[in-house]
Amino acid sequence: MSGSLPIIDLSADRAAVAAGVRAACRDSGFFYLTGHGVPDELLGRLDAASREFFALPETEKLEIAMSRGGRAWRGFFPVGGELTSGRPDLKEGLYFGAELPADDPRVLAGLPLHGSNLYPARVPALAEVVPAYLAALTGVAQEVMRGVAVSLDLPEDYFAAGYTAAPTVLFRVFHYPPSPAGDDGWGVGEHTDYGLLTLLAQDGNGGLQVRTPTGWIDAPPVPGTFVCNIGDMLDRLTGGYYRSTPHRVRNVSGNERLSFPFFFDPDFSAQVPPLPGRAREGADGHPRWDGQDLRVFTGTYGDYLLGKVGKVFPELRGEVL
Repeated sequence: MSGSLPIIDLSADRAAVAAGVRAACRDSGFFYLTGHGVPDELLGRLDAASREFFALPETEKLEIAMSRGGRAWRGFFPVGGELTSGRPDLKEGLYFGAELPADDPRVLAGLPLHGSNLYPARVPALAEVVPAYLAALTGVAQEVMRGVAVSLDLPEDYFAAGYTAAPTVLFRVFHYPPSPAGDDGWGVGEHTDYGLLTLLAQDGNGGLQVRTPTGWIDAPPVPGTFVCNIGDMLDRLTGGYYRSTPHRVRNVSGNERLSFPFFFDPDFSAQVPPLPGRAREGADGHPRWDGQDLRVFTGTYGDYLLGKVGKVFPELRGEVL
């Protein structure tokens, strides 16, 4: 597989970042991100704590099973416990989100995907590093979305002052065992992300592949970077002007692989009307004859999100939804 993804330096001036974002999102919807300011030490602590957790016996990992997370939809799932396009993935993982106390109005109201995280007693380091990582990545994501806004000829705080003023933040830690010899299964099958923006840290073992206009290419780990991609909601908001691109993972390294996808989405209760200006153009760069965007979702982001995640864990769907 030939080809490579562009690299965007988030510490460059806003115009340069916006130009890079526009080119990347019009092409593959994926790019590497440097200049983000997240210290290597924080990622190192997260990696070490995650490996310590996944090395535990499964009986101990199941002490924080997602079935115990209730409507907050947090905790551990075993290999095969998550579906992509209806097929079990060859990975196990941990689900985290923004930490909310029991007396938060959203928790008291029983709002799905809101609540507290489940942390393993045997690995106390996770309870220390995950909140710090979520805070750091939220700041990075807001800065990327400023570049996205400018790239669409919108005010730079269009998202930060609106859709993402109180963002929906979801974080996963995935562990991919080595694929058995001759196995044709995927760690994660072909899919697109369903939110606004994803920031992915991955270890040195590779396995991520992205479908570009010229075919599938590898997106190998590049030290000091995040892989950044846009999701279906930004594709919808821009009427296809920016692309939500299929990607997949197969771990053929022979090693244990860890990845850390951070999903940055609109406020759960926010309406998601089409964006103005350039963002109302179609995939060909021209506005529709009547100015409408037929693909934009009507309703709150939470309505949209629940419709998506309910397909990932069907056994929890009844309880959470």
